Amino acid sequence: MDVEALLHAIPPLAVYLVVGGVVGVESLGVPLPGEIILVSAALMSSHHDLAVNPVGVAVAAIIGAVIGDSIGYTIGRRFGMPLFDKLGQRFPKHFGPGHVMLAERLFNRWGIRAVFFGRFIALLRIFAGPLAGALKMHYQRFLAANVSGAICWAGGTTALVYFAGMAAEKWLERFSWIALVIAVVVGLIAAILLRERTSRAIAELEAEHARKSGETAADPV
Repeated sequence: MDVEALLHAIPPLAVYLVVGGVVGVESLGVPLPGEIILVSAALMSSHHDLAVNPVGVAVAAIIGAVIGDSIGYTIGRRFGMPLFDKLGQRFPKHFGPGHVMLAERLFNRWGIRAVFFGRFIALLRIFAGPLAGALKMHYQRFLAANVSGAICWAGGTTALVYFAGMAAEKWLERFSWIALVIAVVVGLIAAILLRERTSRAIAELEAEHARKSGETAADPV
């Protein structure tokens, strides 16, 4: 398969729509590889012979992030914390009690900053909108943190990958598409490592919660 020909066959508008759509749905609360999609699109934009524009990629990701988080916020505010109980029953691997406890602890520790920095953390990128709504966070403050976080995350990631891709293209010349493959592989490895770290934190929280529950049940009435 000619990878270069395949990349040329992809319309730029389709790239922007995929970036905005995946990032938006992920921000809504559905676990999708938004960061990997953004990195891949940003690398495509670094190819001088492709029509994909880095500004278009960044703007698409920002719009998707803001809209997705806002919809997630609205849903969370409407249904409250019971929403996560229902999601946990249906999707325990993504919305189990440990996931919710960890996200809630980060929100309690960081406050509104959790929305901003949550854009850079896989777990909070999924939970930020719905959990902020469920915790009745003031919407104007949420929106400010949401927009600024989306701009820094999407704009910063796109710019970093774009210039890295430009540098790689000078070195790799005709085989510049290899950078795309490498980035996806690195992104997958990073995602797996982060998932394992998050899983350990969740397991510790669940063990702590079970221990406290056991101590409470053992206390004399």
